[in-house]
Amino acid sequence: MSRQQLPPQITKIEVTERRTGKPGIRYEVVADAGRDPETGKRHQVRRRFRTEKEAKEALAKFLADAASGSFVPRKDVTVEEACADWLASMHWARATTLSGYEYNLAPLREMHGPLPVQKLTRKHLDDMVAALKKGGSKTEKGNTRRPWSNRSLKRAVETTSWVLDYGIERKFLSHNVSRAIKPKAGKKRKPQTYTPAEVSKFLTSLEADRNGHLWFLALSGLRRGELGGLRWSGVDFKAKTITVHIGRAAAGGKAVEDDPKTEASERTLPMDDEMVAVLRKARRRQAADKLQLGKAYQNLDYVACNEDGTPYHPDTLTHKWAKAVKVAGVRHIRLHDARHTCGTIMHLRKVPMAVIAAWLGHADASVTARIYTHSQAEALAEASKTLGEVVTTRDIEAG
Repeated sequence: MSRQQLPPQITKIEVTERRTGKPGIRYEVVADAGRDPETGKRHQVRRRFRTEKEAKEALAKFLADAASGSFVPRKDVTVEEACADWLASMHWARATTLSGYEYNLAPLREMHGPLPVQKLTRKHLDDMVAALKKGGSKTEKGNTRRPWSNRSLKRAVETTSWVLDYGIERKFLSHNVSRAIKPKAGKKRKPQTYTPAEVSKFLTSLEADRNGHLWFLALSGLRRGELGGLRWSGVDFKAKTITVHIGRAAAGGKAVEDDPKTEASERTLPMDDEMVAVLRKARRRQAADKLQLGKAYQNLDYVACNEDGTPYHPDTLTHKWAKAVKVAGVRHIRLHDARHTCGTIMHLRKVPMAVIAAWLGHADASVTARIYTHSQAEALAEASKTLGEVVTTRDIEAG
C-alpha cells in the first residue's frame, strides 16, 4: 500500500539539529487565511513540526478556524493599546462613565500595559486581583492603593472582559481569559439616612452657612450632580418650581457637565414656601457678593458657586457637606444619603412609590421600591408595637 501523499500545505524538509548538528526531518506547514480586513495584509501561517501527525493536526485546526472566522493571526497589539482602542470606541458613553472605565482599567494598564495582549493569561489577571484585594500597589502617580472591595474588583474584571471581547471582535484575540474569573459582587451598601429629628437639627444649624440652601435641596432629593448643575434660570419663584436639566459631575479630576442620566432625571418640581424662602435668601447673598466684587464677579447663573460666581467642583460639594454636618453636631452620612433621607421619609409617610420615583427622577419605580424597602429604627419600633397590639388582642379574644 503506497504512503498517503502530504497535503499541499505541508512540506517535508531536511534540517540540521541545533543540539547535535546532525541532519533531521521537519514538516513545515504554510497556509493562507485571506487578508486582514483592516490592513489588507495577507495572513499566512508558517510553522514547523517534528512529526507528520502534528503537522496535519495543526493544519486541520488552522483550516477549521479560518473557515469559522475564529482564526487570529499573531499581532503585536499590547494590553495598553487594546485598552486605549476600546475606550476610544465608546463613542456614546458619558464622560463620567468613561472616567469610571479608565479607573477600572488603570491597574491592568499599569501592571501589564506593554505585554502583547495575546500573551495575557488568567494568571496575570489572578495576580492583579490578588494585589488589588491586598492593597499596597502603586498608581501611575505614585500613590499607594488601598485594598479594593469586592464590588470594585468585580467592576475591574468586567471592564477587562469588555476590552478582551473587543479584541475578539477586532480579530487580534482568539479567546477571553477573564471569563473564567467569577468575582463576588459583594454586599451593596445600605443607605444611611437621617431621622426627621436629625433633619430638623441639621437644617436649624444652617442659618449662617452660605451653602445652607444646597443642603436643603440635597435633603429635598437632589443628586450632587444636580446641585452642581442647577442654574437660577431653572428656579421660577413666581410659579414656585425648580427645574433640573443639567448635571455637573467629576470625571478624571475635572468637572464636566452633561444631560441628565435618564429622561426621568430631567424634571420640574414644585417648591413649598420654605424652599422658596431658602432660595430667595441664597439669591440675595449672591447678589451681595456680586455687588462687592464688581467686575471680578462671574455671573454664570450657578446656584452652587463660590463667592466670585464660579461653580463649585463636585468634590468641593462633598467636602463642604462634611463640614456642615460636623458643625451641626449630627452623625456623618454621605451627601448622596441626604437624597436617600428624602426618599425614606417620603416612604415612611406613605407617599406612593410612583410619586417618590417621579420626585427623585428614577426611570423605574421598581428601582425606588428596592432602595426604600428598608425602614428606619423608629419605624421598626412602631411596627413592633403594632404587631404587639395585634398579638395581645388575639390572645384576649382567644381567652
